[in-house]
Amino acid sequence: MEYTTIQPSAHLADIVRHFWILESRGAYTHFSMPDVCSELIFHFRGSFTELLNDGREQPSFTAGVHGQSRQARKFEINCGFGILGAYLYPQAIPLLFNCSTPEVSNQMVNLDLLLGTEGKLLEDAIASAAGNTERVKLLEAFISRQYSRKDKKILPVFRTIQTIIDQKGLVKIKDIAKGVFLSERQFKRQFYQYAGFSPKLYARIVRFQSAMALYGQKCKSLTAIALECGYYDQSHFIGDFTEFAGISPKTFFSGKSCATAWRDTAIEISDF
Repeated sequence: MEYTTIQPSAHLADIVRHFWILESRGAYTHFSMPDVCSELIFHFRGSFTELLNDGREQPSFTAGVHGQSRQARKFEINCGFGILGAYLYPQAIPLLFNCSTPEVSNQMVNLDLLLGTEGKLLEDAIASAAGNTERVKLLEAFISRQYSRKDKKILPVFRTIQTIIDQKGLVKIKDIAKGVFLSERQFKRQFYQYAGFSPKLYARIVRFQSAMALYGQKCKSLTAIALECGYYDQSHFIGDFTEFAGISPKTFFSGKSCATAWRDTAIEISDF
């Protein structure tokens, strides 16, 4: 399995964190964890099935938006695959599509519902592209066109979204609201409009993500991870982590869970 990240052009850095490609020659089960950012995804080879909590299965989209999410999801495929994605800051949603950020929260939305024929043409072009370099160029060109049609006004709340991510969720909401010269009530309303979650929930998910990012550092105990990520104690860490991941941190960090399979097997390459 090979995982590649590609940095966007400078003019897209405010809305695109990076592009990514994940490819494998064999069957795979993927656990999608809660995330404060959205993703624009194209399955250019192979098609996944989502395994629902009630035991049912349903086909996943082949192209669409996976909105920022507070819940874990599970997908599988029984053959090789290739996926291209754009990892987006949540404020990118209203800047690229005719919908608000909260509308895609915890949702997986087919691209044709968002873009109609234009979305289908883009999906086909990416699937038939000569290689991954061309695929990334097609996707970046599309995002650039969509972005150019919108007002480029950068709101202070956009900076606070990035600040919470950069500070790994270890922030005080009251202090952030004062920093953008809004009342706490006004700030929460504007934040929800562009982030899709309340500031408190957003920071909790970021903190959870920062804990997951420490996977593989076997020298660190769960207590050390909890303290480093700003949890009050190990009990608080276990409760939050289990709520979001659906498994305990002990299981996750043991390396014996399917949720960490791609982290163990993927060869990560930054840029081509």
